[in-house]
Amino acid sequence: MRENQDTKPKLIKKLPNIPKKPQKGPKFNIFWVYAAIILGIILLQFLFNTDASKSVPYRTFETEMLLPGDVDKLVAYKHEDLVKVDVYIKKDRLKESKYKQYENKNSIGGGTGPTVSFNVGSMDALDTQLKESQKSTPPERQILAEKDTRQSSFNSWFFTVIIPVLLFIGFWIFIMRRMGGGAGGGGGQIFNIGKSKATLFDKESQVNATFNDVAGLEEAKQEVMEIVDFLKNPKKYTDLGGKIPKGALLVGSPGTGKTLLAKAVAGEAQVPFFSLSGSDFVEMFVGVGASRVRDLFKQAKDKSPCIIFIDEIDAIGRARGKNSMMGGNDERENTLNQLLVEMDGFGTNTHVIILAATNRADVLDKALLRAGRFDRQIYVDLPDVIERKQIFEVHIKPLKTDGNLDTEFLAKQTPGFSGADIANMCNEAALIAARKNKQAVDKQDFLDAVDRIVGGMEKKNKIVTPKEKQAIAVHEAGHATVSWLLEHAAPLIKVTIVPRGQSLGAAWYLPEERLIVRPHQMLDEMCATMGGRAAEKVMFDMISTGALSDLEKVTKQARAMVTIYGLNEKVGNVTYYDSSGQNEYSFGKPYSEETAITIDSEISALIESQYQRAIKLLTENKDKLIKLADILIEKEVLFKDDLEEIFGKRVFEGLIPGTELEDGITGQISPEEA
Repeated sequence: MRENQDTKPKLIKKLPNIPKKPQKGPKFNIFWVYAAIILGIILLQFLFNTDASKSVPYRTFETEMLLPGDVDKLVAYKHEDLVKVDVYIKKDRLKESKYKQYENKNSIGGGTGPTVSFNVGSMDALDTQLKESQKSTPPERQILAEKDTRQSSFNSWFFTVIIPVLLFIGFWIFIMRRMGGGAGGGGGQIFNIGKSKATLFDKESQVNATFNDVAGLEEAKQEVMEIVDFLKNPKKYTDLGGKIPKGALLVGSPGTGKTLLAKAVAGEAQVPFFSLSGSDFVEMFVGVGASRVRDLFKQAKDKSPCIIFIDEIDAIGRARGKNSMMGGNDERENTLNQLLVEMDGFGTNTHVIILAATNRADVLDKALLRAGRFDRQIYVDLPDVIERKQIFEVHIKPLKTDGNLDTEFLAKQTPGFSGADIANMCNEAALIAARKNKQAVDKQDFLDAVDRIVGGMEKKNKIVTPKEKQAIAVHEAGHATVSWLLEHAAPLIKVTIVPRGQSLGAAWYLPEERLIVRPHQMLDEMCATMGGRAAEKVMFDMISTGALSDLEKVTKQARAMVTIYGLNEKVGNVTYYDSSGQNEYSFGKPYSEETAITIDSEISALIESQYQRAIKLLTENKDKLIKLADILIEKEVLFKDDLEEIFGKRVFEGLIPGTELEDGITGQISPEEA
């Protein structure tokens, strides 16, 4: 049947969201604090920058300021090993153009501070120089320096050194507290990078899902119920000397409900539940993954008994030494090594149970799967017809239906569908009904939803020439004819030449849900698959590119018969399929060149024999093929009843109803499903 691509788990009912406590007051944003500190430093530099006066040589001061009588006062004070003299110019003289170059642009106070300054060796030297420069100036106009006993300018030193340093220290302490998790910090800061990212569900945020919320999966539920029972009643097992498995691995196709089953375990056990993904351990920094593993198990020990759930564990659990670009120093391998030690190393984790989920169990490291770590592998299979009926009943409840829906019929129409596929189908049916302005969702909407999901959206406006339309009709009529005439081929229920998705035409079948497949059954289905190309050969004596998906499907089937299932007499009872998944890392083939030639020839012979068989069947029933193609061109869509009018009742019995899209969707057991 079709491969499942939707990874949504099966849900029985919509779980209520846990309401968050409303925050009081305005929302705090730490970036405002950062901005305020930086702005404060800038303002202090602007407001109190008293040492920003420009230093000039004494000769310039003498000729341009002192002798013209522009100086208001001089203030001298000790500055390091020299004497610094601040020159204050009269306010009315500051407007002259020669003082423009000395303006203090960094000070908002403008002319309140000294205009320029100069340095001399000592106070005595300053007095001597001033008297020498002003010897021709009348005594009443002479300017003498005011002696300041300070060692330096206190304002300048305090506001330009002490205040910025204190602000910087405060800012640094604040940042460090944020990084370390203080000041309302969280787990994303730099000092928390080695902390576990697991989400904890406890009494305050308990998961409300239970086993009653999981449809189907009866066998899987029985497996995990024992874990839940141990956490609730440990004495029942310990009195007999028994030990509960330390870990359970949920394995199954995407969308079958692995994560939902883990949620149900969390809800049933009523113990602390740590939930995280395998990718949460992966980080670009060396040693972070191993640190997070240690922190996770440390938290789990503190809250034991508890459950740790790791979703998609293959992100870190892939077999070591395979396809590694960094050898033994690979960060992912270090993380896996730490996980192995924590699960069953020298120390013990009492009452800490590990649940994990993956759909790639074949690539996991053998040390991870051994007894004592993951003692159990619980397979979560695709639902059978009874389980699909239960899942439909769940997902139909929220929909407004006409009350006449037969969930058993819908279950039979969807073999191979996962719980996520069924949820998507129900939602699609509701959307289709709304698009048609219906007041309720009916049976036809669900059938249209199956067509939409499996085949794609109809493209009625796609330009198809009359000759192409005739070729497509003959092709699809060939599939329908051959499948109707062969015993083990899936009987057709609908055929259309309206383009859907990437297919120009499509046919829906009712395949039998088999657990094992015999060679004659596979050959009949291969023959039906080649019926489209054979019909083109019979009718037009030429073939086209329209059989691409058919050739891909039949080639996979033939290769599986020869190389995987050992169903070819010439190759013999051997298989080249590796269930451990190690072959994907190998550059060589597990067979010789001579065997490769034999395999290729046998695959080609199988396909060609079924192609010739289809041509023979269609040649014997050419008149019926032509009639079916003509009706298909006229109506564009035909159903089972139309085929019965042409071919009569199908004589083969015992088929279990289902559905399959022939063009583009494979219905056989593929190597990936083995």
